[in-house]
Amino acid sequence: MAADEWAEWLAKRRFGGDPEVRRRFSEQLARVRDAVLDNAELAGGETLLDVGCGEGLIGFGALDRGASQVIFSDISHELLELCEEAASDLGVSDRCRFVRAVADDLAAIDAESVDIVTTRSVLIYVDDKESAFGEFVRVLRPGGRISVFEPINRFAQRTDDFWAGYDLSNVREISKKIRAVYDAIQPPDGDPMLDFDERDLLDLAELAGLFPIHLRLEAEVVPSEAESWEGFVNRAGNPRIPTLAEAMTQALTSDEADRLIRHLRPLVEEGKGTWRMAVAYLWASKPQPPAGSAT
Repeated sequence: MAADEWAEWLAKRRFGGDPEVRRRFSEQLARVRDAVLDNAELAGGETLLDVGCGEGLIGFGALDRGASQVIFSDISHELLELCEEAASDLGVSDRCRFVRAVADDLAAIDAESVDIVTTRSVLIYVDDKESAFGEFVRVLRPGGRISVFEPINRFAQRTDDFWAGYDLSNVREISKKIRAVYDAIQPPDGDPMLDFDERDLLDLAELAGLFPIHLRLEAEVVPSEAESWEGFVNRAGNPRIPTLAEAMTQALTSDEADRLIRHLRPLVEEGKGTWRMAVAYLWASKPQPPAGSAT
């Protein structure tokens, strides 16, 4: 079976074939996993629902910490199969369940059946984030918790003069053609990756009835790390968009592509850019019903 766009991106396209980028990603993801599970305050014997599980980073981390059951949920059939195989190899299949579902429709999960709901870079792909939070609360038992990690992509610079933090003002007309490829796929005024920030996450959690709510924002503006040109140009920022190499082929003449490469490649290989990134960790609880109230 051919890889779907989610599995293909997680396995290859987000790294651009660069082993150093893969290594850095793996280190970053391990820190995210630990923070999400720390914030969830997972206790031994609890059931965790990992929404948008991907390759199972959060779910398998929860099993290592003593979860009695993890429900791996994703829209990708191939990624769920990958998690099933990993669970079998690890000898934990009896503590796992695998459900194909989208974040804003978890009908396959019973109401009040899990102790913890987690996400990692999932809500950025969801148009109806309010419904997603509603589903998280529905499946949680009273006293259950959510713990989410989401990039705040509004923080990044999105102008024709910059690409991934590199100054393209000297090739602005070429840059506009590249930007148009991506904007046609993910229009800035309607892209779920850009339609929220950390304040919206707080509002959504409160609207869903969660309390208390905690949020930690981490933001940085730092020098770009030098990297290989091949890794940079063959990396896709998310499963729905082309790599820069693919966008150049689609939008530029050979002369324009050569001019862009001559300008951008030295900046990338020497790390002469500015990296801007913000991420939010949110964790919150589903209140217990008042004592003596009907259940």
